[in-house]
Amino acid sequence: MGMDWITNWMLFWGSIIWIIPLLVAWEVAWKGVALWRAGRNAHLVWFICLFIFNTLGILPIIYIFAFSEKKKKR
Repeated sequence: MGMDWITNWMLFWGSIIWIIPLLVAWEVAWKGVALWRAGRNAHLVWFICLFIFNTLGILPIIYIFAFSEKKKKR
């Protein structure tokens, strides 16, 4: 009876542990694109904030779609 909570805890983490690599891949992909754009656009403050803060892609997505300059087609 005393070990039931340990078993339940292990089953819970065993069933959701696969989410962590997916979240890491999501964050790395968005952060990479956002850091690349911030560097090319010489946005130093954005580059530093994007580099320091891990927000599961929220801050990089905001930067990419709201503050990043889009290249004009020739």
